Amino acid sequence: MIDLIVAPIVVPAVVAAFLILVMRHDLAGQRAVSIGATVLSLGIAVWLYVAASGGDPMSYRLGNWPAPFGIVLVLDRLSATMLLLTALLAVAVVIYALAGWDARGRHFHPLFQFQLMGLNGAFLTGDVFNLFVFFEIMLIASYGLLLHGGGERRLRAGFHYVAINLVGSTLFLFAVGLIYAVTGTLNMADLANKVGNVAAGDEALLRVGALLLLLVFALKAALVPLQWWLPSAYAAAAGPVAALFMMMTKVGAYSIVRVYTVIFGAGAGAAADIAAPWVMPAALATLVLGAIGVLASTTLLGLVGFSIVWSMGSLLLAIGLFDQGGLSAGLYYLLHSTMSGAVLFLVADLVATERGRHADRLVAAPASPRLPLLAALFFVAAIAMTGMPPLSGFVGKLLILDAVWDRPLGTASWVVLLGTSLVVIVGYARAGSTLFWKTELRRTAPARTAAAPSITVPAAVVVGLLAATVLLSVFAGPVARELDATARQTLDVGAYVGAVSPAAVAESGRGRP
Repeated sequence: MIDLIVAPIVVPAVVAAFLILVMRHDLAGQRAVSIGATVLSLGIAVWLYVAASGGDPMSYRLGNWPAPFGIVLVLDRLSATMLLLTALLAVAVVIYALAGWDARGRHFHPLFQFQLMGLNGAFLTGDVFNLFVFFEIMLIASYGLLLHGGGERRLRAGFHYVAINLVGSTLFLFAVGLIYAVTGTLNMADLANKVGNVAAGDEALLRVGALLLLLVFALKAALVPLQWWLPSAYAAAAGPVAALFMMMTKVGAYSIVRVYTVIFGAGAGAAADIAAPWVMPAALATLVLGAIGVLASTTLLGLVGFSIVWSMGSLLLAIGLFDQGGLSAGLYYLLHSTMSGAVLFLVADLVATERGRHADRLVAAPASPRLPLLAALFFVAAIAMTGMPPLSGFVGKLLILDAVWDRPLGTASWVVLLGTSLVVIVGYARAGSTLFWKTELRRTAPARTAAAPSITVPAAVVVGLLAATVLLSVFAGPVARELDATARQTLDVGAYVGAVSPAAVAESGRGRP
């Protein structure tokens, strides 16, 4: 069963290569293989989640080389949760794309599978350098997906996206080099034992490497002041691509959790808890700028993009506590924000298509027969994203407020989170009234001369994702208990180190908290 740990990486890698080499010009065949592989990945993710929920973390050694000399993958409750969320979102996105969007450019399905490979690898790897490798696989695939379908707007946004991520990749390499230079290893479990014993003369280099890594992860997570790239890039991408990109920012948040609990946690000596003073203040600034962007947006996609920035501020506000309560609340909000953000990007895609030349601009346009359905979907998704009761955003916000209540920045966190929530609600109300209500004040558009494309399948996907947010609310108690156990295990560094190298944990004397 341990051999299945590598399957979330191998399956999409093999399928992507097969699609390119064998089925390059067969779109129907690509669709069948891609959706089959994605459903298979979901089944594997469910299996791994069940396995991870049953005990301690497990490791898989590629080539059976012992750590820290070989490549190691680690499965615990946190990585299994991220794998399952990625697989669920991937199934929804690929079904949505099958309605015709994947035919607007070349190689959508191979790029889609490579993207899944990068995401899954980032969640499973137990090595900082291989985290960089999977980051690059994920980013290279995302470049192609962002440009899928072509157009001047996507090309311009793609250029900016590539440029900022090249800078991030360069800083990542510098950070990896500095950490390796002073410790002689990049295996996370091995680093957990060595960073606390770095020579005094090398402590400054270690801290610089740790802060450079935080900068890179903050860039991926769209944390202020590195958030500016996300609204333009995600708004330029097509709906299903932007929906899948919801997992890209979560990789940044996941990396902050993993690296700054396992490696640079309380036992890291001179670099102990080095991220803690930075994450929460930056998250508060992200909340403010994200909310201002929502209110100032002139397009629906821009509004959704800034609301993703705002939601990342909420998520990192909880994660920045680096304790069990904050991490548990953050994980719940992560599940919610991923689903609700994906729904909003898909709804924005449907609205832009339905409104023709008016696209997603927040201006009044002629009414159409399908706008009432889209208005209903937008209304429910907006309730979820803005954190209004009774959906999962409200529950997630309550969990975050409870987690930060008695912390040093607790009062500021309450004021900023609640104040920006009100601003975001106003922004969504303004957008909804412009798009769906003011249309009734204008002359109805002439009847279509040709049959409009069916939106049955895309709308069904949106309804399915909205149903997931509803279920997240209905079963908030059991889900919160599961995530609390996940947070407790994530902070148990001794269990993580022991899964990779039992001898190392015995020598270090680490135990359960």
